[in-house]
Amino acid sequence: MKLPKLEKPDQYQGLYVFDFGEHTAVGFTGQEVAEILESERFQHGKVYKIHQAYPDGKLELKGVPNETFQLEAGMFFYAQDEATAQANYRALVGLAVANCPPCRAKVHLATSAHDSYVLALIYPAEYDDEVSAWLLAGHYQTAGSVEGGVDAVQAYYERAAEILERHQLFGDAGHESRTGDALLLNLKQAVQR
Repeated sequence: MKLPKLEKPDQYQGLYVFDFGEHTAVGFTGQEVAEILESERFQHGKVYKIHQAYPDGKLELKGVPNETFQLEAGMFFYAQDEATAQANYRALVGLAVANCPPCRAKVHLATSAHDSYVLALIYPAEYDDEVSAWLLAGHYQTAGSVEGGVDAVQAYYERAAEILERHQLFGDAGHESRTGDALLLNLKQAVQR
């Protein structure tokens, strides 16, 4: 795979490389990749996340399965009492207000099995690493057990827990995503941004 030379490689960290087969393009957002993969023509393209970008232009890439862009991932923080669960909920929403999350996400405070409570943080699966880093950087901590991942989201939905409170988080728009023709007409460009 031949990649183009980038003027400011550090600005591409966290974005994606899409290998179309006949050419490769650098600088797509996760939302753009999801839309490209929805098209019949490009559904079998290969996707790589720019994990690290170096000043000399070298990129460290991580392959991303195409299915990832169709899934939700999540983190679920459990508490035994409502007061603790409410405090966890307020702390997470407060973190999002103080420091914008890396992507859109939804937060639910819900009942869980055995008279306990769960704080659900659900987001697009391609942002799993970024959401983890955001929580760590924000020093978000809870006292109860935690589970996460794609399967945990499915299990949460299947339980149909009663949602007591909900909040929508809006992500950092570091790169505005293009859609429709604005995206598809420029796929041949080697550098997207």
